[in-house]
Amino acid sequence: MSKVVFITGGSSGIGKSIGEFLHAKGYTVYGTSRTPEKVTGSVFPLVALDVRNAQSIHSAVAEVITKAGTIDVLVNNAGVGITGPLEEIPADEIRNNFETNLFGPIEVMKAVLPQMRAQGSGLIINVTSIAGYMGLPYRSVYSASKGALELITEGLRMEVKQFGVTITTVAPGDFATNIAAGRYHAPVVKGSAYEKVYGDILATMNDHVDAGSDPVQMAEAVYGIMKTPNPEVHYKVGVFMQKFSIVLKRILPGKVYEKMLMNHYKL
Repeated sequence: MSKVVFITGGSSGIGKSIGEFLHAKGYTVYGTSRTPEKVTGSVFPLVALDVRNAQSIHSAVAEVITKAGTIDVLVNNAGVGITGPLEEIPADEIRNNFETNLFGPIEVMKAVLPQMRAQGSGLIINVTSIAGYMGLPYRSVYSASKGALELITEGLRMEVKQFGVTITTVAPGDFATNIAAGRYHAPVVKGSAYEKVYGDILATMNDHVDAGSDPVQMAEAVYGIMKTPNPEVHYKVGVFMQKFSIVLKRILPGKVYEKMLMNHYKL
């Protein structure tokens, strides 16, 4: 029997790449989409799931367990970007981002853990972001939601180790996906105090995504984690400087690191 892998947000981008890669390796893959009926050409089945809705989460998990008999690996991939000056992002958009990037993944983990505890084994891989290791200008909400998932993982990992369940994170840098299209970005407001700087940074961020790495690298990283007997707490996937920026944050004084980021963003 091949292992059963459950991937949230499996209809596009990184989630789709992971699913296709693992499907080709012989795993039984189930992905999710808020509207699976609108997705064509998926090589693995998609079930309906909205990570902002707890009932939807539990129904999707129950459906996969009924069909496949178990869930061996959860890849908590569903997420959404958000950009803008914090002062100008509506509170509802901030809450929606945390519902999608933090509270949703938490609920998915809570939904699969009873099955994993019962079988005495399981692997949960939470897809976070290199941006979650630092507060980035005009991406503060995104950084905070992904950073919170990193810390939730650290704590929960120790809680469930006794049940034979392993939890880890994999943090991607910039990858060429459609995340920019699905991202909420606060509009560049004419006459705003942030108009010029935010407008320039928004254009740069979109260019970085378009010129990002091949998401197959993330698929290979997830496969590597799945084949590792005792996975690390955190993994990072991206170009050297993106990963090295995390190291610099640990070793540089706070103001020096801040100055480095401000120079990078031309602030």
